[in-house]
Amino acid sequence: MKLSLPALLAAALCLAAMPAAARKISNPVAVFSALDKITAKITTIEVPVNVPVRFGALEVTARVCYTRPVTEKPKTTAFVEVDSHQLNGTIKRLFTGWMFAASPGLNSVEHPVYDVWLKTCKASAPATSDPGKAKKSP
Repeated sequence: MKLSLPALLAAALCLAAMPAAARKISNPVAVFSALDKITAKITTIEVPVNVPVRFGALEVTARVCYTRPVTEKPKTTAFVEVDSHQLNGTIKRLFTGWMFAASPGLNSVEHPVYDVWLKTCKASAPATSDPGKAKKSP
């Protein structure tokens, strides 16, 4: 089977135009913003992967937090579980799924009192001595 030079060039151009698979970087900490609708204050919450962190009546657990290398197009994603501690002592699952920092309204947690959305991932653990408490932003 003979291929002509134009056919080979066209095939090479098609292969060169295909984007390379983006490499994802797994990070140990997911960083969220949380809005308390009663006080209108926004708090930054640093959540170590697989460690539940309380914010008001909510408990946020990040299962993974991925970013891309700085040489590639930014994309920050996290798989998150958010539970609500009810007044009667029960726990209700509000959200389980992927959050995308580039589209905070797509999969944010909307609660009557709180909103939570993904901001970024960090490569280091939070500086707080108690990993179960939210870190307040200045």
